[in-house]
Amino acid sequence: MWKNLALTPLTIAIICQGGCTNQPTDKQLEVWRTEAIARNAEIVADNAKKAQQSQWNLVIQGETPTGKSLKLNWQQLQALATNHVKTTDPLDIQHSSDLFDFRGVPVSALLEQFTVANHVTDVTFVSFDSYQTTLNLKDLWRYPITLAIAKNDKPIPRAQGGPLYLVFPYTQYPQLKQKYNATNWAFYVSHIVVGTEPAKLRVGQHEVNLATLDKLPQVTLEQTVGYRISWPSGKVKLYGVRLRDVFNTLKEPLPQQGGVIIRGKAPFYDDAPVRFSTKDLSECDILLVTRWGESRELIPAKMGGPVTLAFSSQCPAKISQSRWVTFVEELTTTP
Repeated sequence: MWKNLALTPLTIAIICQGGCTNQPTDKQLEVWRTEAIARNAEIVADNAKKAQQSQWNLVIQGETPTGKSLKLNWQQLQALATNHVKTTDPLDIQHSSDLFDFRGVPVSALLEQFTVANHVTDVTFVSFDSYQTTLNLKDLWRYPITLAIAKNDKPIPRAQGGPLYLVFPYTQYPQLKQKYNATNWAFYVSHIVVGTEPAKLRVGQHEVNLATLDKLPQVTLEQTVGYRISWPSGKVKLYGVRLRDVFNTLKEPLPQQGGVIIRGKAPFYDDAPVRFSTKDLSECDILLVTRWGESRELIPAKMGGPVTLAFSSQCPAKISQSRWVTFVEELTTTP
């Protein structure tokens, strides 16, 4: 239950009243209360939208000669979803041997609309909950790997991967099983990232790129990472910049009693953004990571790059156990 709970400022204030040493002022409690009421209203409205497939969008972005992204709404996806794939579904455990008729859009048809840069070799699919899977571009051209919107002529419910479910034609092309197992079937896909995007981060009113981040004081961590997919399991070197240095350099003041909200690409972060207090940022190294490994490689999309969030193992447990965010796109302050 807790992993899906977005802690509002009011919730935090109530918890703090029972166990924090620094009590918030009445004025701060009122600010938090107002913010919490507004945020709860947004979450209720947002959840109502998510219950309707008609509100679902797919964003395609990444490396393209045009430099533009492509956003398709549900009506456009419906019009494109004319391809049928008849295959077993390894994630439907109760019916693992059944043959299902999936209707959807071949990924290749979407890539034709996007115009892929010549040097791109892989494509990453990001789900609503920040899950990601990366496929070889040649395989997407070669096989009818499909974003399905219907299963046996019925809309795909959220619990079964809908409204957009990444499906592999195992039955027609059994060789795909050898390369892409059940973990590559992705539920509720919201983004397709072609290659790896250039680093671009919104910090308050500023747009920050890799060149700007490279000019800031660099910090190196060597530890086991908290990213869920595609990273080595042992200790890894991470290179990046402290969040507090980013705000100080841009002259974006950090609120004394508030903090910072970090959002990634996945829509999940709109409901449950990662939050840190200004005190948290001063106590330990919370980093925006832009490179990794002994050779200081840039972070590709298949590892959640180009910018990720990491915490020093020396941070207090309440910080180091927080979610390690991939595809970091926005930092905002909160009172």
